[in-house]
Amino acid sequence: MGGVFGVVSRQDCVMDLFFGTDYHSHLGTKRGGMCVYDVKKGFDRAIHNIENSPFRTKFETEIGKMKGNLGIGSLSDGEPQPLTIYSKQGHYSIGTVGRINNKEQLVQELIDNGAHQFMSQSGGDINNTELVAALISTGTSLVDGIVRAQKKIDGSMTILVMTNYGIYAARDLVGRTPLVIGEREDGYCVASESFSFANLGFEPCKELGPGEIVLMKPDGLETVREPGDKMKVCTFLWTYFGYPPTVYEGKTVEAARYRNGAAIARRDEDLTGQVDYVAGVPDSGIPHALGYAQESKIPYARPLIKYTVTWPRSFMPQNQKARELIAKMKLIPVPEVIQGKKFVLVDDSIVRGTQLKETVVYLKDHGADTIHVRSACPPIMYGCKYLNFSRSVSDMDLIARRVIVELEGGDVDDDILQEYVDCSTERHANMVERIREIMQFDSLKFAELEDCVGSVGIDSCNLCTYCWNGKE
Repeated sequence: MGGVFGVVSRQDCVMDLFFGTDYHSHLGTKRGGMCVYDVKKGFDRAIHNIENSPFRTKFETEIGKMKGNLGIGSLSDGEPQPLTIYSKQGHYSIGTVGRINNKEQLVQELIDNGAHQFMSQSGGDINNTELVAALISTGTSLVDGIVRAQKKIDGSMTILVMTNYGIYAARDLVGRTPLVIGEREDGYCVASESFSFANLGFEPCKELGPGEIVLMKPDGLETVREPGDKMKVCTFLWTYFGYPPTVYEGKTVEAARYRNGAAIARRDEDLTGQVDYVAGVPDSGIPHALGYAQESKIPYARPLIKYTVTWPRSFMPQNQKARELIAKMKLIPVPEVIQGKKFVLVDDSIVRGTQLKETVVYLKDHGADTIHVRSACPPIMYGCKYLNFSRSVSDMDLIARRVIVELEGGDVDDDILQEYVDCSTERHANMVERIREIMQFDSLKFAELEDCVGSVGIDSCNLCTYCWNGKE
């Protein structure tokens, strides 16, 4: 997915930038970058590969080298950023979070209209952030250019632009990804994740609305584009992406996950007295499982302990087998807790299904008697068009879609897909049962969309649920 962090201060901001950016490491696992501006030194930027080393270890040497009172940082699952740009709007640095589905079209339009070249990354792809900067350059000003870029992009784009006088913070047009501003006596910060500045002494003072643009300077904030009326914030932020203490739209991630787990338990009363423990798949399944345990009064236990001291995140390697191996190596069994026991095992979601199947087999191999699996969200039926929330390149990477094709004997139209989305239909029940068989679970249930959305606690009209029901 990706995350951004920025600071404007009346004093040196490098340490704040370092720690604030590092606190977004759960959102980006491929590239990390920081750029600062100093009146004497100008723009100073560093970008490192963080696929096999944490952001902190790669950038701790930069702390003593960099100096400035303005700074932005980026964590990305894709392109290197932030970039530094020379254009007719001046010299600036830019970081982005989002997805561009019409990249080829936009590149060709820009070239046809006078853009001379784009840098090619390894593999021949064009850096998304460079493309956003090129789109901004078509505007009459930075603000006009940001708005033009966001309107041109099919997908979603949240942007930080740092000039020599301040930072423009621009949330995407319908607010799919968050931006929150923190305030301290010497300046301001802006972040994708609200918790990232709590230990830095900043207090939350403003959450940007959809499409809103704010100019941050050390001595104040100025709204240069008012927020729009339409909100479609990603519900998966509360299900999986967001770090537990983060607050989006006034709703804390951890509390939403407790509520979601409790809702699953209320629809699962037939298991009361039939299992020994509730467990969560570490780490993101744990709060959902705690909510389930609290509601059901079934004891919570940890049959698997996650060892993350040296292992990178399981989805980082491009090779699927490598991801599965790393996921397995990170989980250490507790035999005394596992042997002969019956479990409700809660995970945040089932996407491809490969890692969760391996986890259940692993528990059975270590003596578990029964594993009832519960997913904290509905079956994922559509690949996200707005955020790079997984490395899936096709809907057929999703286990639910593969099973539907198998059951129907070929590709299906959207009307039939919607029958599978509806949890009250026979088609949906058949899909869930087939997934259970493939994954070798003793039973399987998915959270219902109504409960998943309700657990967030904001108006459902303001939530994006596209990956579950195809509704934009």
